[in-house]
Amino acid sequence: MERRFRIRLEELLNDAEVRPSVLQGVLPRLESFLQPFVGALQSPEQRINAQHYVQGLLSDLDGKDVESIAYLHDRERQGLQKFMGQAEWDHRPLVTELARQIAAELSEDDGVLVFDPSAFVKKGTESVGVQRQWCGRLGKVENCQIGIYLGYVSRREHALVDFRMFLPQVWAKRKRRRAKAGVPKEVRFQTRHELMLDMLDEHGSILPHAWIAGDDELGRCSWFRQQLRERDERYLLAVPSNTLVRDLKAPEPPSTKSGRACKAPFQRVARWCAAVPEKAWQSIEVRAGEKGPLVVQAAWTLVQARTEGKVSDVMEILVVFREKQSDGTWKHDYLLSNAWVTTSLQEFARVFKAEHRIEECLQRAKGEAGLADYQVRSWEGWHHHQTLALLATWFLTQEARPEKKTHSCIDGAASAEDDRPVVEWDVEVRSPGADSPHDESPFEEKRRSAALPLAVSQTLAASTV
Repeated sequence: MERRFRIRLEELLNDAEVRPSVLQGVLPRLESFLQPFVGALQSPEQRINAQHYVQGLLSDLDGKDVESIAYLHDRERQGLQKFMGQAEWDHRPLVTELARQIAAELSEDDGVLVFDPSAFVKKGTESVGVQRQWCGRLGKVENCQIGIYLGYVSRREHALVDFRMFLPQVWAKRKRRRAKAGVPKEVRFQTRHELMLDMLDEHGSILPHAWIAGDDELGRCSWFRQQLRERDERYLLAVPSNTLVRDLKAPEPPSTKSGRACKAPFQRVARWCAAVPEKAWQSIEVRAGEKGPLVVQAAWTLVQARTEGKVSDVMEILVVFREKQSDGTWKHDYLLSNAWVTTSLQEFARVFKAEHRIEECLQRAKGEAGLADYQVRSWEGWHHHQTLALLATWFLTQEARPEKKTHSCIDGAASAEDDRPVVEWDVEVRSPGADSPHDESPFEEKRRSAALPLAVSQTLAASTV
């Protein structure tokens, strides 16, 4: 296990220690917690069903499907099954209230919105959206459904805000299959990136944030990065090691015989990284745990990227983090950003760490709130289950926060007015040489894109060498 993950595991295990007193009165607290959500449901019966279902998701049942939850409450399963899979109640007001609460409890001006797809392995072909597709959890193509999730990360905590089902194109085109699974007529095929942008457009204005973060599925898509720039969003997105970039800070090659100026060639980011001199790497010390600090190193440059065969017409920043493994090798993470060139490496490290927090959110939701423990097949059933599972996860987050000895959140210190105990990733950069152009970060420009036309960025690149 990599050292950073081992340290993180120790922190999570320490956070998992709960005093018996914490469990006193938990059911009344849950009932009170659910009131703002279930108030949107049409009837008392629906409100009771929602309450029973969330209680089951939070129980110690081995399998948290409808039948098991119904038996837990000593009731017939048919009523709960109909409520989850067939009843026409709108889940969107509950998600809206969830987003409102997360904004009220966790928001900070420099918060991070993180997107992440997650797969649910399924058997058969009847469950809505199921097909053979890439399953990240198993690391291979498998028969599964895909959910797209939006998370919010701040120094206070991190939480899942919203979700979308990815409906494959083969499903979207087949009317009979859609009708059998109850897919609404107005639902059309949308790519994963389009679903992410839908959630950003819906919640971006109420969730204060300075960054968009995500894995290489987001970063490799030039269209998605362009859409974020058009929305004046600032991003730090992972990209694969084979991503092609042109180093705008590299010396220009000699001119041709005809006198025409030449540009530096495109090369893989892994190849660029291998050529970085040791003195160019800056050490970032992340203080976490009692066994000493975790140190990673970072390097950066200004680039023109070529992804999906398309050459970008704007300058971006390539940031590379590396961490030494137990066998002496280095693990590298490559990221593209449209941030200002004055953005500090500390800030990039903070956002980079935030991107991994949504994985913790999904692990908690699946491991403790039954996010993956469903047997519904219909469109409505899937969305109903996902909604109530996210509410259960938010309740767990709320319950854990006052008792935490440390805060499992991203780097930095809490604001002075926050009286909650917060101990988080404290990032410090040890520069090996001259002053870096990243020494200060202009937070008054939190979300504005710094994308510049290449004609302008070439001059800028030369000035930062």
